[in-house]
Amino acid sequence: MGNTWSLVAQMYPPKPQWGVDDIPSLTGKVAVVTDKSRRAIQELKDDTGREALFLLLDLADLRDVKRAAAELLTKEPKIHILINNAGVMYCPIAETTAQGYDMQFGTNVVGHWYFTERLMPALLAVAADDPSEKARVVTTSSSANYLATLTWDSFVDGPKRRAMGTTELYNQSKHGNVVVAREMARRYGHRGIVSTSVNPGNLSTELQRYLTGMKKWAVSQILYPASFGALTQLYAATAPEAADMNGQFLIPWARVGKARAETGDPAVGTRLWEWLESECQKI
Repeated sequence: MGNTWSLVAQMYPPKPQWGVDDIPSLTGKVAVVTDKSRRAIQELKDDTGREALFLLLDLADLRDVKRAAAELLTKEPKIHILINNAGVMYCPIAETTAQGYDMQFGTNVVGHWYFTERLMPALLAVAADDPSEKARVVTTSSSANYLATLTWDSFVDGPKRRAMGTTELYNQSKHGNVVVAREMARRYGHRGIVSTSVNPGNLSTELQRYLTGMKKWAVSQILYPASFGALTQLYAATAPEAADMNGQFLIPWARVGKARAETGDPAVGTRLWEWLESECQKI
């Protein structure tokens, strides 16, 4: 499928063939999810009577990412599931992260990469302790990955970034999510890490808060309830068969698909990974 057709086809997925009732027992496993945590924790408690641990994390400030990861490692020596789910979309062009990165690339890509790398000792400990187990890292991308590639001199603020505009910068960040997930699969797959990226679907969430006017109305016509969006991430994170999907891109609802071809280029993956390493060494 071409990039445009892939995007359009995923707007209208078939009825889910996998659901939350198919999730195997997760007893004894530790799962970390980047999201609107306080509300999610309360909803979990209301639904199950169980209370999750809250960890303050600002993905737009790498110093705070480093602090949060260190705090988590003191509490959890092993992490079985990491879902990098938080993100920003179409924020004002004037917004940048604490370290001066484009807010969307800095939060969606840089912040999540650094958080994952800082937690890698606990993720690797899963297979080290039991070779039959694998840790899952699920990175939330989007159908927007088909709409852009990487413009290397736009990650930090400058004329090139501002010329691109907020929509293209968002598309670039979602492309970058897949590039990172695939490179992580290449680097850590042999050590018991299963790294996947997903398009969760077009969902009605706070992600659309910056949209206005006709664009907001048009987007609202193709949105699904947020509960559908969890299916693909949960499938990647928990389904037994997904343990063999290292490096794959999943699409709505809980199916294997194909991301834009450029996301799988090892040269691009290596270049982005090495750039991330160089930038985060400064923290």
